[in-house]
Amino acid sequence: MAEKWSLGRTLRGMFVKPTIDEETWDDLETALITADFGPDVTEKVITDLQEKVERYRTTDPHDLHRMLRETLEEHFARFDTTLKLSERPAVVLVVGVNGVGKTTTIGKFTKFLRGYERSVVVGAADTFRAAAVEQLATWAQRAGAAIVRPQQEGQDPASVAFQTVDYAKQHGIEIAIIDTAGRLHTKGGLMDELAKIRRVVEKQAPISEVLLVLDATTGQNGVVQAEAFLEHAGVTGLVLTKLDGSAKGGFVLSVQERTGIPVKLLGMGEGINDLTGFTPHVFVQSLLAEK
Repeated sequence: MAEKWSLGRTLRGMFVKPTIDEETWDDLETALITADFGPDVTEKVITDLQEKVERYRTTDPHDLHRMLRETLEEHFARFDTTLKLSERPAVVLVVGVNGVGKTTTIGKFTKFLRGYERSVVVGAADTFRAAAVEQLATWAQRAGAAIVRPQQEGQDPASVAFQTVDYAKQHGIEIAIIDTAGRLHTKGGLMDELAKIRRVVEKQAPISEVLLVLDATTGQNGVVQAEAFLEHAGVTGLVLTKLDGSAKGGFVLSVQERTGIPVKLLGMGEGINDLTGFTPHVFVQSLLAEK
């Protein structure tokens, strides 16, 4: 089987040369583009590095490698990646197109929160897909959380959201996570539905986070595909799934730069524990590792 491409391994060859030259910059640009940073972010990073190299009058590739790590960390650190979950109950809406792993992500996020001994209820407000309700119930059970299901087929999603927040308040549950439908082919109706869910929920409790789930393997298309959510859903944070597959890590920075919305959670695998918070230093280390 062919070895999977790695930014860290690619860069290793660049930084063993005796000096920084034009070829170094060309190779670095190609490596960042290949890693899915996108042309705009790549240009910003290269410009930053060229200014630093000139300022410190260095020709040592090892200095360039250290500067690259520091520059990437600086770019990531511009965004506040903290999850805002201090309200009680803290209400989290999870949005995203169908197929990005939204329901699975809710299961993993629930397990993540349970690991910090937070009590959680999930609300199955994607009432148009019976399979989504059953899948969510399975994940909730595995994660040790309560679930509020639709009481009848095709129930109004906003009423399920209402019942979920009400359940959290009645039972003293700290965090309520609400799944929503992801149909983009009826964009207008979908956005109206999300707006209604927000209105209904906010009559009971403030919404702490609106997390948009994006599939990292779709690259730049992931942002384009989700523009409707970014415009209309009041998104406060991004969750990137499937970063363990063919996705290139540069997509994370590209998404943050293009949307102005921080990545707050990363899905790195298929297991229930394969979801982590986003830490710039740790992520850049992983990105530049020679794996």
